Amino acid sequence: MAKDLKLQPLGKRVLVKPLEVEEKTESGLIIPDTADKEKPSQGTVVKLGSTRKEFKFLVKEGDVVFFKKYSPDEIEMGGDKYYLIEEEDILAIVK
Repeated sequence: MAKDLKLQPLGKRVLVKPLEVEEKTESGLIIPDTADKEKPSQGTVVKLGSTRKEFKFLVKEGDVVFFKKYSPDEIEMGGDKYYLIEEEDILAIVK
């Protein structure tokens, strides 16, 4: 998937594939498509930016991460949505 993308993030940016948002609440209520849904704030790192060698990324491809809700720039490629996120806007790695 990531190797086929003809997109290379620049600098300390990370390309993230957002995780699917649950269509059901914990109590079992189904959320209709017409409802305002929040952007996901969790996703999988797909590609790391190209940057100078003195910088090291704290995340790696395949990591599932939490990021600031309003920080990502949304892009669409090949019918899929991705987020470009500054590495400093990534809050945590899911272990």
